[in-house]
Order: sequence, then C-alpha cells, then structure tokens
Amino acid sequence: MNRLLDIAPEDRTPAQAEAFERVAAGRGKVPTPYRVWIHSPDIALGMEQIGTYLNTRSHLSRREIEMGILLIATHWGGEYVLNNHIRAARKAGFDDAAIEALRSGERLTLADAHEQAFYDFAAATVAGAKPSDEDYARYERMLGRAGIAETLVLLGYYSAVSLSMKIHDVPLLAGD
Repeated sequence: MNRLLDIAPEDRTPAQAEAFERVAAGRGKVPTPYRVWIHSPDIALGMEQIGTYLNTRSHLSRREIEMGILLIATHWGGEYVLNNHIRAARKAGFDDAAIEALRSGERLTLADAHEQAFYDFAAATVAGAKPSDEDYARYERMLGRAGIAETLVLLGYYSAVSLSMKIHDVPLLAGD
C-alpha cells in the first residue's frame, strides 16, 4: 500500500497550493516529508519555517545538527532519515566509527567542548533523561539558552521527520 499520497496540483486547496509554493520557494524543492505535511498546510508552513531556520540560521554547528539528527532518527527507527543524514554526517567530518557510536548508543567523546556539551545534552534528552542542575548549568554555559532551545526543537523537528517517513513507509531511495 502506498501511504504517501501526493496531491495533484489541480486537486490542491488554495491553502495547500500556497503552502506547496512557499515550501518550494524556501527550499528550492518540496522535500519528501512535506508531501506528508502538505495535507495540513499550516503544519507544512510551520515545519518549513523551523526546518529552514535549523538549516540556515541556527546557533548550532553543522556537526551538532547532524549528531542530533542521527541520535533522534536512531531512536525512532527512522531509516530514511538515517540514510540521508549518514552521508551528511560524513560531509560534516564524522568518520564511520563516530557515526556507528551515534547509532549504537556508545558514548561519543569529542575534542570540542561545545560539541561535547551538545552531544551530552542531546543524547540524554533522546534517552528520556532530565538533566541534573549541575548538568543543566554546564549545557547553559556551553550552549547558551538559544542553543538549548534549538537543540530541543531540532530533536522535535527530526522526530516528526523520522516518524512521518517511517509511518508513511517511504523507501530509502526517496532521499532528499
């Protein structure tokens, strides 16, 4: 059963057509997750704003973003997201051993203190832990309040991407 239902241009509501055009304008194309979200145009537009922000204006580094994506995609069994972002993690400078550690739950030790704080915070959050006051103070010192907020939103956004692709049984070859 094909769970991913594209809406033909002539069948889109005005709101769906506008959302489709705005996503395409902001991203240069309509990435696969938006083919799920376009059925709720306001959701598609909200997710587009968040996704574009995370990928263009975030205080987090590309390496931190890719770490967070691999952690959360692994958590949700999001093979589509993992497939796409393992390549991106390699481009960001991660070797296969680091990528495997991110996927297997092994603790990753990083040379950069900011990246280590991000990793520790993201990994603990994905595992369902609430940080101690001491750990939270370290995350706040290293990442700042904006970095904490962006880490949480990154994990939430890519949870939605991972779940959307998993539930809609999107094949690995559909990569964006």
